[in-house]
Amino acid sequence: MTSIIYHPDYLKHDTGSHPETAARLTAIMNLLDARGVFDDNPIITPKPAAISLIETIHDPDHIKKVEAHCHAKIPLDPDTIVCKNSFNAALLAAGGAVQAVNETKDGGTAFALVRPPGHHAEPNRAMGFCLFNNIAIAARYAQSHGMPRVLIVDWDVHHGNGTQSAFYSDPSVLYFSIHNYPHFPGTGWFDEVGEGDGVGYNINVPLPAGANDADYVYVFNKLLVPVALRFKPDIILISAGQDAHVNDPLGGMKLSSAGFGKLASILKRLADSTCGRTALVLEGGYNLEALAESVFEIITAFGEEKDMPVPEDGEVSEAVKERVDEVIAVQGNWWNF
Repeated sequence: MTSIIYHPDYLKHDTGSHPETAARLTAIMNLLDARGVFDDNPIITPKPAAISLIETIHDPDHIKKVEAHCHAKIPLDPDTIVCKNSFNAALLAAGGAVQAVNETKDGGTAFALVRPPGHHAEPNRAMGFCLFNNIAIAARYAQSHGMPRVLIVDWDVHHGNGTQSAFYSDPSVLYFSIHNYPHFPGTGWFDEVGEGDGVGYNINVPLPAGANDADYVYVFNKLLVPVALRFKPDIILISAGQDAHVNDPLGGMKLSSAGFGKLASILKRLADSTCGRTALVLEGGYNLEALAESVFEIITAFGEEKDMPVPEDGEVSEAVKERVDEVIAVQGNWWNF
C-alpha cells in the first residue's frame, strides 16, 4: 500500500502559461482514479507546514520574501511565477512532504503529490519553479522524529542544487543525484562531494543527454545500492521528478514510464533491506501523459514484489559506464563499490 498525499489547494498555485501548471496534478489524479489506484492506496490530506518547520532549512528573510512576492503577485525570478495563493500552496507542499514521512513511521510507502516543487530552492533563494525545499524540510522533520540517518535519492532530470546546499556539510543526510549534465541549474558535477564532516555524503552522477532505462538501472545497481546498504538509512526520501522521460519537453533523457517503475523497484528492495520506510515527493515532469503514466508505474512497483532489474549486456552506453567509473574513482575514497 502507498499512501497518496494530496490537497486540492495545490491547484490554486496559478502560474499562467508555464510548464509547471495545475494540469500536472490533475492529469496524475485522473489517471490514478481511472485505474482504481485509490481503491487500495488511500488519499491523505495534509496540513500546511508550520513556519518553524520551514525555518529548519530556510532563512527567515527568505520566507518573508516569498510571502511578500506571493501577496504582490511578483515573480521571484523569470522562471518562478507566483500568485496570491502560492504561499499557502508552498506551505501545503512542504506539509505534504512532512505528512509523507508521518505515513511511513511504522513502515511502508507514501507519495506526496505536491506543487510547487522544491529541490532547487536554496536556503535563501527561490528558483527553478521552487519556493521551499519540500524534501529537505521532510528530511529534517524525519530526523526530529526518530529517523536520524536520511537517504535522499533525486532522479529528477535537473540537479537538486537546493537539496545539495542544505546538507553539503552534514554526514547524517546522504544525497544521491542522477541528472542530465550540463543542464539547468549547472551544478552537480561528480567532484561536488560535500565538505567538512559531510565529505563523501554528496554523490552526483552527471549523465550525458540520451541516457535510457538500462543506463539508469546500471547507475543505481553500481553506485546507489552498495552505498545505501553501507549507509543504512532510517528512511529513504525520493525527489521524484519524472522529467527524464523520453517524451518530456524539458528533459533530454530517454527513460520510459516503465523505467521509472524499475527505479522504484530497486528502491523498494533497498528499503526492505534497510529501514522499511520510503517517502516520495513530486518534483518535475512536464508531459502530462508521461508524468501520469510514470507515477502510476512507480506506485505499482512499490505494491509488487519484483526481482532487481538488471540491464542486459550491451544495453548500457559506454559513455555512462565511463561516467560511473569516474564517480567511483572519486567516491571510492569513502565508499566500497
